[in-house]
Amino acid sequence: MDIPILFDFNDYDRLLPLVTNSLIAGALLALIGGLVGVFVMTRELSFAVHGISELSFAGAAIFLLIGLDVVTGSIVGSLTAAAILAFLGDKAKDRNSIVAVLMPFGLGIGILALSLYPGRSANKFGLLTGQIVAVDDPKLFWMAGIAIAVVVTLLVIWRPLTFASLDVEVAAARGINVKLLGIGFVMLLGLAVAAAVQIVGALLVLAILVTPAAAALRLSSSQIWVPVLSVCFAAISMLGGIFLALGAGLPISPYVTTISFTIYLAARGLGSIRSKRRVSA
Repeated sequence: MDIPILFDFNDYDRLLPLVTNSLIAGALLALIGGLVGVFVMTRELSFAVHGISELSFAGAAIFLLIGLDVVTGSIVGSLTAAAILAFLGDKAKDRNSIVAVLMPFGLGIGILALSLYPGRSANKFGLLTGQIVAVDDPKLFWMAGIAIAVVVTLLVIWRPLTFASLDVEVAAARGINVKLLGIGFVMLLGLAVAAAVQIVGALLVLAILVTPAAAALRLSSSQIWVPVLSVCFAAISMLGGIFLALGAGLPISPYVTTISFTIYLAARGLGSIRSKRRVSA
């Protein structure tokens, strides 16, 4: 039995030009994923990310089936899920139940659409696990547009959103419209998920939108260093995953998730060591 090749660096000089768009898209995704992930953690929306990704997958699969743009379908699905969560899931209990309903529905509809799709199986598989050579110029254009929209909006609302994320009652008492901020952020999250689905696939979006920020929070509580570390960890996971997957010709997602998980374990270990040293001191 032949053992699959996990790493092969022999033809990198020939293969690298094929993934130029993917590397740029990966860097953009790391930027928006790292920044959005900070608020996903502080606002306890990790479970919501998975729910939005399933509807994003369903939208992409339906648009693929009917011959329309897959990225547009992914965005439509993500924003639909985000709107449902934003307007119906004010409380954590309600939000979790809505996500639990959306996840199987989105996954089921997406699988049905892919089953009916007569085209290449690679297109089907890529929506779930990602493809490193699937980022053409139109997709890169969409990614750049989403990245600009998300980053600019986050910069505008960063301070009040941080305040509302840490203490919603005090923020409301200070005159901050926490309801509008919450709706706005969930819609930004929907855009970020739609971007992530195009690269890492619907099943493993958490590796970019949750794990890097979770690792960063293990190392620091600084409002400056947490987003910086989160973006750096996301970039290492994304670009490292692309480089490793390139030689083997395998889906990108196993590499991205493994690197991301390894970073989280290292950060958790370092954080525990630092905590023990503080206690001893």
